[in-house]
Amino acid sequence: MKQKAWLGQLSDPDLRLLRVFKVVVESGGISAAELELNIGRSTISRHVKDLELRLGLSLCRRGRSGFALTAEGRKVYQSALRLMGSLDEFRGDVNDIRRRLTGNLTLALFDKMATNPKCRLHQAIALFAEQAPDVSIEMFVEPLNEIERGVIEGRFQCGVIPSHRTSASLSYRPLFDESMFLYCGNLHPLSSRAGEAIDAATLLQCQYAGLGYHSPNMEQARTLGLMRAATAYDQEAIVHLLLSGVFIGYLPDHYAQALVAEGRLAKLNHPKFSYMCEFEAIWRTSPKPSRLLDLFLTCLAKAHE
Repeated sequence: MKQKAWLGQLSDPDLRLLRVFKVVVESGGISAAELELNIGRSTISRHVKDLELRLGLSLCRRGRSGFALTAEGRKVYQSALRLMGSLDEFRGDVNDIRRRLTGNLTLALFDKMATNPKCRLHQAIALFAEQAPDVSIEMFVEPLNEIERGVIEGRFQCGVIPSHRTSASLSYRPLFDESMFLYCGNLHPLSSRAGEAIDAATLLQCQYAGLGYHSPNMEQARTLGLMRAATAYDQEAIVHLLLSGVFIGYLPDHYAQALVAEGRLAKLNHPKFSYMCEFEAIWRTSPKPSRLLDLFLTCLAKAHE
């Protein structure tokens, strides 16, 4: 593709093209983006083509083989996310000046928190919505490492994650905790020993399914010597691995409770093979939180007093 100079000047049409491209990437293709954008495929395709011409880059491959980003397209997408995040910050700053809370609040959550009675995120949202009715809330469920990265990059304004490490780029506020226990499926040989004390050597001989990113789950397994035989990237996937009858793995007790009651999972008892997981809110240390984010953090703290 012929290279065209990028002059460093963004117009409203350029921003529109970037927003269309962002939705196409996140939807997985032009056809899938139709419903989200509420415009026809031919128009979306033309917008993507116009953006490629504007940038002088080939951003994606589309055709019978499906939709795929080029290496340049992946970089432009990441840059677009940072740009959109900066624009949201600018709007937030202007609204702070005008003393009116409008705009977007983007939150990223670790999975399977809703069944935890100690998690009062819903109360925080209710408090926030009462005081900032004109603010639009966007919520994402992501792996722990993606939440940290997204908050640092400005894609998410706030995250709620298990506490496992600290970064100088992030600020932290404790919220609640949950108990983690080892479980197996009803087809596993150890399921018949639910309620009994099981020795450590027996547990260490089992095939273990764990999360594949840095987390309390990973740290606990390393400390105890559990060798990961299967890798998952959310706790729903852990459940499916356990139900196969092949693996043991950690789950929050509040999440596993219903499956235990149905007889589909069994809790494996050993005092050293359980742990407490603390959860916290995270946000960027710099720049200073906007008035909008500061209000939400206050609501979070009040809900979890």
